[in-house]
Amino acid sequence: MSAPQPVTYASAGVDTEAGDKAVELMKDAVRATHGPQVLGGVGGFAGLYDASALTAYRKPLLATSTDGVGTKVAIAQAMDVHDTIGFDLVGMVVDDIVVVGARPLFMTDYIACGRVVPERIADVVRGIAAACTVAGTALVGGETAEHPGLLGPDEYDVAGAATGVVEADELLGPERVREGDVLVALGSSGLHSNGYSLVRRVVQVAGWGLDRHVDELGRTLGAELLEPTRVYASDCLALVERFGVAGVHVFSHVTGGGLAANVARVLPAGLVADVDRASWVLPPVFSMVQGLGQVPWGDLEGTLNLGVGMVAVVAADVADDVQRAARELGMPAWVLGSVRPWRDEDATAADVVAGTKGVQGGAVRMHDTYRTA
Repeated sequence: MSAPQPVTYASAGVDTEAGDKAVELMKDAVRATHGPQVLGGVGGFAGLYDASALTAYRKPLLATSTDGVGTKVAIAQAMDVHDTIGFDLVGMVVDDIVVVGARPLFMTDYIACGRVVPERIADVVRGIAAACTVAGTALVGGETAEHPGLLGPDEYDVAGAATGVVEADELLGPERVREGDVLVALGSSGLHSNGYSLVRRVVQVAGWGLDRHVDELGRTLGAELLEPTRVYASDCLALVERFGVAGVHVFSHVTGGGLAANVARVLPAGLVADVDRASWVLPPVFSMVQGLGQVPWGDLEGTLNLGVGMVAVVAADVADDVQRAARELGMPAWVLGSVRPWRDEDATAADVVAGTKGVQGGAVRMHDTYRTA
């Protein structure tokens, strides 16, 4: 009987040398996000950030957020394109922080995979680093974990967390929202990173391949589905800096749950935002998903952003200027609606959304019908 073969970490499916190579391939991109506040470089046990600048704050509040990309990673894996998914991760994380007016300072990432392919991991991290640069935040650390047997050899998932800071008396939130405020929509770049379980199911049932050219999209289905999330953080902060907290009262990041559910979260109890569905034309990808899968409009509205990635709730006297400023920053912008007091009739209206994500705040009432191209 032959002697049993020794069991090594490599024979168990973990390649530490591949992990080291991935770090070598990504470290220049990570370093490019570092300003003088980041200490210690790449590869330490902990990322270090010099917080002495916070001593200039009267009362600094730290804001933090964590998120992932969801099943959009399945599209990246199927197309073998991995350098854009980082924008989806960063957008999902830092744009939650900017809702309260906080400036994202630093971010960390986590990648779990079935097998470390150094070039693939480096592509993912390069995308994260590029998005961090757009957001004005430092990528100070991360982790890549190889999970053979739990994930397939070509499968991975990504997550991240970020920390930001805002002056206490400049905090944005429902407390600043008033009757008569105006909702200014900031357009999305497409599907962003939410609702992909629905979208992928629609595509699967239709039997469409990712390489299929779709005329109304002007490109392949895969290219459309992989369009990176718009990262709003720097632009939103620029609007706050220009108009102040007297002008910009709060933002709503339109992610899972759709437009109405996320706007309701940032309104105070007793106020309702009337949103006009006809105030914009749905981008073609949303009409395609609806028509291809015969998705009920209520499902579509409660799942996808439908072309609105962020909403600024602003004072009425600056609404026009906010739109112009947003467009100058490269963001499509338009008026969605306005804020008013709750009325008795809202209690029985079919298109009223309130009490979402565990937040007992205000409500959103949707009006009219969507316009399609």
